[in-house]
Amino acid sequence: MPTVQDVLSVKGEKVHSVTPASTVLETINTMNQHKIGAVLVMHDGQVVGMFTERDVLRRVIGEQKNPATCTVAEVMTEDVICVEPTTDLDEVSTIMKNRKIRHIPVCGEDGKLHGMVSIGDLNAYHATNQEAQIHFLSEYIYGRV
Repeated sequence: MPTVQDVLSVKGEKVHSVTPASTVLETINTMNQHKIGAVLVMHDGQVVGMFTERDVLRRVIGEQKNPATCTVAEVMTEDVICVEPTTDLDEVSTIMKNRKIRHIPVCGEDGKLHGMVSIGDLNAYHATNQEAQIHFLSEYIYGRV
C-alpha cells in the first residue's frame, strides 16, 4: 500500500510557513506568490496552527477583520492533525474526507516536520499510478510485454 512518504518523495518536503505574529495580509501575499492554499504556522520549530484559504474567507472576510492589522494567530486553525510518513494514503484520504480538510502536515514520531500533503497531491499520485497501470495492462493484453 502506498504511504505519505511515497507522495513526499515525488513532491518534495518543502513547506511554506509563517509565524503567529505574521499579518494576514503578509501571509496571503506569501500564499499567492507560491500559488498555495495553505501555510503552516510555526513557533520554535513546532506546528502551532495552519492558515488556509478557508480561514481567509470565514475568519477574516466573514468577520470583517482588517488583513493588514490582524495577525495569523487570531484567525488560524489551531486543531491541526498531523500524520506520519508511514501513514497509508487511504487513511489520509479518509481523514481528509471525514474532517473536511484539504491539507495535512507530515511529522515524524519526534515531532519533526517532514512536509505537507494536499488532496491535490493525493489525486495526482493516484492518477499517475493509474496511468502506469493502464499502460502496463494494455501492453500485457496486446502482447507487447
